[in-house]
Amino acid sequence: MIANHISVFAENKPGRLEHITGILAEANINIRAIKISDLGEFGVIKVLVNDPDAAYQVLKDGHVSVSKKPIVVVIMDDRPGRLHEVFKILTQHNINVEDSYGFTIGEKGILVVEVANVPEVSDMLKHSGLHLLTKEEIYAL
Repeated sequence: MIANHISVFAENKPGRLEHITGILAEANINIRAIKISDLGEFGVIKVLVNDPDAAYQVLKDGHVSVSKKPIVVVIMDDRPGRLHEVFKILTQHNINVEDSYGFTIGEKGILVVEVANVPEVSDMLKHSGLHLLTKEEIYAL
């Protein structure tokens, strides 16, 4: 099954992040990673959570502009050049990365990637020798 992260379109003003994280905290949803992109008067907040279906629903119920986006999550050794190797494979297969962010856990690097065709890209990355996290592993980070 395909994993998802949450995308929130929000006005760029004080208190918006507090409002969004408050809704998630009240619903006992754990944020695993967050990326905030400034687009001027508005911004996009990408949130990797332990339960994206519940997060989507509570944010929607809280009148927040939210969507679920499918993702591919690659786990790799945290060493120089490893990220380049992943992006090189994507480029060699003419895959456009729509959005991405990463973080480390111990000696491992985690790369979250948004692409147009998640099942196809997932299969290609696996066949290229990369290790992808399962939906369950992602949400348990």
